[in-house]
Amino acid sequence: MADQVSNNASSSPSSSGGESEEEKNVLQKHVAFFDRNKDGVVYPWETFMGFRAIGANLFLSTVSAVFINLGLSSKTRPGKFPNFLFPIEIKNIQLAKHGSDSGVYDSEGRFVSKKFEEIFKKHALTYPDALTEKELKALLKSNREPKDYKGWVAAWTEWTTLYNLCKDENGLLKKETVKAVYDGSLFEHMEKQRASKKKK
Repeated sequence: MADQVSNNASSSPSSSGGESEEEKNVLQKHVAFFDRNKDGVVYPWETFMGFRAIGANLFLSTVSAVFINLGLSSKTRPGKFPNFLFPIEIKNIQLAKHGSDSGVYDSEGRFVSKKFEEIFKKHALTYPDALTEKELKALLKSNREPKDYKGWVAAWTEWTTLYNLCKDENGLLKKETVKAVYDGSLFEHMEKQRASKKKK
C-alpha cells in the first residue's frame, strides 16, 4: 500500500512555490470522492457510501455521514434556504473550513506545501516521515485556537478517523498517506484495494 500511496502522493500538488491549477482545486478533489454520482453535491447517504467504500464500519460510516453533512451543509450553501437533506456543495467547500486545523488548506482551498511540511518537521520526532499516535495528539493540541471548541472537535474527529483507518501495522501514520488524503487520491486507492480483496 505504501508504494501505491507514495505514487499517488507524488502526483498531488507540487511543493514548489508556484500555484498550479491542481493546487487551486485540491480541497474540492479531497471531497469529490464522496460525490458518488458526480453531480457536484454530496448527500448524507453518499458520505455513508464513501466511508463504507474505504472500509469504515457501519457505526463510523453512519456517524460520519451525520456529523459531516449536518456540520458542512449550511456553510457550503450561503444565502440559500435550509435543505433538510443536508447537501454539501463541493464548489463552495472552502467556506466550510474550520478553525484549529493544520493550515494545509488555505482560505481558498489550495494546498499549502509549507504548512504540510511543518506538520512533520514539528511533530514527527520518532520517525521523520510518520506520526505516532502520541505525536498526532500533540499535533492536535498545538493547533487548538482558544475557545474554538467546534474546531477542536472537528480536527480531532478528522485526524482520529484518518489514523484509525490508515495507520500501518506499527501504528504509524505515514507522511505519504497524509499527503494523499489531502487531494483525495488515497480514498480512491483504498476503495480499489478493498474491492480487489473482495474479489479474491
